[in-house]
Amino acid sequence: MTVIIAKSDSQIHKDVLNELKWDARVDETDVGVQVHEGIVTLTGNVDAFVKKIAAREAAHRVYGVLDVVDQLQVKPPSRWQRSDEDLARSVREALRMDVLVPEDRITTTVASGIITLEGRVDYWTQRSDAEHSVRRLPGVRGVINQITVVPKRLDPGQIKQQIEQALERQAEREAKRLGISVADGVVTLTGAVRSWGERNAIERVVGYSPGVRQVNDRTTVDPYL
Repeated sequence: MTVIIAKSDSQIHKDVLNELKWDARVDETDVGVQVHEGIVTLTGNVDAFVKKIAAREAAHRVYGVLDVVDQLQVKPPSRWQRSDEDLARSVREALRMDVLVPEDRITTTVASGIITLEGRVDYWTQRSDAEHSVRRLPGVRGVINQITVVPKRLDPGQIKQQIEQALERQAEREAKRLGISVADGVVTLTGAVRSWGERNAIERVVGYSPGVRQVNDRTTVDPYL
């Protein structure tokens, strides 16, 4: 029988710092890391919103991390600072250039560099694709995604079956540990997964299914399964 020993906070701290150093999208010297009982807190200033997301993702990738508290502040350098009017034009162009996004059904509000996305789309993936389209723009300090998904109505049993079949094709071991319920197009996931990467991968699989308008991911991360 294999005995799995939980990582110490000091080892997690070291591994998170190394992961931040390894990720070319992040300057690890900008990010402070604190760890307490497997919970990682990130502090400091980064010059782009996408780097804030990258640092958060890097911390989540580390084995043994249970949760991440993101206290990073986005402070764009002077060369990236833009008026909200200029940023709004860039946001519209980014949505227009993304072939996966129905940009004519999405409206935006820009205030102090924070973008709010609104509108109605057919698929959960279109909602996330719209957010990803604007994250990388210079001058963005944050993104609030309020886009609603109004999918074609399908029988809940049919949606659940589609999801289960997709998970069997792509994540068989993970699927056996999951609970899946569907009500009015809202998919709720329960159970335990081994990592945040696994959790995100499962959520993406579920989001691709026709008829899904929202994913409530209530799974927990237990790296010692």
